[in-house]
Amino acid sequence: MSNGEGMKTAVFGGGCFWCTEAVFQDLRGVRSVLPGYSGGTVPSPTYQQVCSETTGHAEVIEVQYEPKEVDYNDLLSVFFATHDPTTVDRQGNDVGSQYRSVIFYQDEEQRKEAEQAIEKLETEGTFGAPIVTQLEPLDVFYEAEGYHRNYFRNNPGQAYCSVIIAPKVAKFRQKNMDKLRG
Repeated sequence: MSNGEGMKTAVFGGGCFWCTEAVFQDLRGVRSVLPGYSGGTVPSPTYQQVCSETTGHAEVIEVQYEPKEVDYNDLLSVFFATHDPTTVDRQGNDVGSQYRSVIFYQDEEQRKEAEQAIEKLETEGTFGAPIVTQLEPLDVFYEAEGYHRNYFRNNPGQAYCSVIIAPKVAKFRQKNMDKLRG
């Protein structure tokens, strides 16, 4: 979906939004990444409510990107390469429905591209197990509380950041030098 200025938006849930935000912030063509919540039934949920698994929301990121520099298929490739899309409601030690693998598509084009990406990965046997990533139309994106934004950048010494996020970001950077900001 375009935001009217040539920019487009994508919304992904691939586990903890601190991890996904940190990875997508490094991509060339990405202008902003906001952590938030989508897919639930409670308006304007709080982090505590989402963690209670009573709202139905997933932790997600909203990615604003310039399609002339990075396209939606590139974003999908990064999404699938940086989390485990074969586990239901779990990414590593993070367990709960808020950590589900989900793509919130904004239009029919995004839905088709996501379906094609999943089909290709399944046909190639990339993960050795069925992909359980959900595809849902985006209803509402609620921005997370301010302290979640730029969490990895602002808290590099925090244990979760140094033990979980830093290795994931380093691995991504090493394998995707051609896709990183200059």
